[in-house]
This record gives sequence, structure tokens and C-alpha cells, in this order.
Amino acid sequence: MKILVPDTIELDLSALEDQVFVYQVDQPIPAEHRDAEVLVVWRNTSDNLSDAARSMPHLRLVQTLAAGPDSVLCAGFADGVAITSGRSLHDGPVAEHALALVLAAVRRMDVLQESQKAASWNQPYNAAQSDPATEQLYTLDGAKVTIWGFGSIAGRLAPLLAALGAKVTGVANSKGDRYGFPVVSTEELQDVLATTDVLISILPATPETADSLNKGILAALPSTAVFVNVGRGATVDEEALLAALTEGRLRVAALDVTKVEPLPADSKLWAAPNLIITPHVAGNRPKGSARLVTENVTALKEGKPFTNQVAG
Repeated sequence: MKILVPDTIELDLSALEDQVFVYQVDQPIPAEHRDAEVLVVWRNTSDNLSDAARSMPHLRLVQTLAAGPDSVLCAGFADGVAITSGRSLHDGPVAEHALALVLAAVRRMDVLQESQKAASWNQPYNAAQSDPATEQLYTLDGAKVTIWGFGSIAGRLAPLLAALGAKVTGVANSKGDRYGFPVVSTEELQDVLATTDVLISILPATPETADSLNKGILAALPSTAVFVNVGRGATVDEEALLAALTEGRLRVAALDVTKVEPLPADSKLWAAPNLIITPHVAGNRPKGSARLVTENVTALKEGKPFTNQVAG
């Protein structure tokens, strides 16, 4: 079996007795490798994926190492090609970054950073965070945190938030208990927003989740609330978010993802008040990739179910 692996990550697939070749993720698939049966994807360009979908007639499995398989699903691979995601490979790194953004937003590290640049000892901040009337805004202890998209990443993140005293509620397509935390259905989201102090989105990009954070959702949140997105930029109505921040209807937001990436220099988001932006760095470090690829290639050979299959 011929396996193509991307030049963006080192994978030890020595456990597989197969032909393994490295390809460039920003170039068309070389003609001599278009007969490959397995394509591993990581940080590929959309043109590369579309080319692979058109030019690889023997392809049987596309394994993306990204948690969100949206770019692969949009590339046009044939219906008979199995597509598997990198779900769980990014749980630890994304949970860490989400926690960092939540703490930075709640504690307003952006404001303190500006004070540092101005060589200013910020006494108004000092007074506000210690004032009994406002001190709850500056802590996770006792805060009500809602995680929208309660999958495996949330399973790593929720205990970290709880350890700091937060009361965590999840939102998913179906209600119940997950990872020891209460989860409400998507239809019940509006019921919990009014008392939410921190809303964290880990939603994937699908037709159903496009612009999920919209004017209505933002209006349902308290003006003192914090919003953090470590899911996908397509899930946020950026104009609605910008308006809420500009008009003071949202205390602060932190985004690791945007609709267009890299974020254009002329985007209004750069100058938005009370907004923290990081350049899609929450993941970027898939842990256990070689193991997952090995498992799914073995499953392909043996006709067994794949791990994380999302199509095909």
C-alpha cells in the first residue's frame, strides 16, 4: 500500500510495512504518486486538496490530523473515500490555550499589557479588581462558564476551569452528563446565556454552525460577559461581535480563529476595543498522530471500523 504523508510534520510510520512518501502540501500531487491509496493531511492548501481529490483515483483513505475536517470535506473527494479526522490529537494544547485566553480576558491582561507599554502603574485597574462591587468580574472562582461544543477538547478543559472554582455547563446537540459535567441541548442555549459569565466556543465549522455567535446570542449575554473562540472562525458573525464590543454590550472577547486567515491587515477586528487576538495557535501540535495514522491504515487493510470517521 502506498501512503503519502505531508511535509509539514514528521511521522514515524515504521510499524507499517508500506511504501511511505512525503509530498508538499502547497503543490499538486506528483504524477508518480497519484496512485496512492492513503493521503495524510496537515496544513494543506485548499488547492492541494482539490488537486488530490481530482487526480488520485485509487485513494481509499484521507486522514487529516486537524480536529476539524471541514477543509477536507469541502475538497471534493469521492463518496467512496473514507475521511477521518484528528479528533483528540489537539485536546491538550487547545485546552491549554483556551484556558490561557479565558484567564487573559477575565483578568484583562490586555489592559495591563498596554499599561506596561505606557510605563503606567494602573491604579484604576487595581481598584476595580479589588472592589467588592466588581471583583467577581476578575476571577473564575464562582464564575458560570458555558462551553459551546462539548466534545473531547471540552473534556480536557472543563476540569481545569472547575479546579479554579468555575461552575461549568456544556452545550451540545443532546443533553446529559459528559466527562462529569452537565450538558444542555443546543435548543436550551438561550436559557443559560443570561447567567453566563464566560462563553467558550469550540464549535466545528459546518453549514449548521455558520455564524452561530450572532446578534441574538450576543444580546442574550450579560454586558459583563466574556467570549472566547478556539473552535472555527466561520462560527462567528464578526460584524455582530465587533458591534457588541464597540457598543460596550460585551466586556471582552478573545479569538484564536477568524473567518479569513491570516486576518487581513485592514480588518476592523485589529482595532476593536476589548479584543484579544491570537493567530490560530491553540492547536498546531497534534499529539499521537503516528499512532492514529497507523491505527486507521491497519483498519483499512483489515476491513475494520476507522477511528474518527466523518465521511466515506
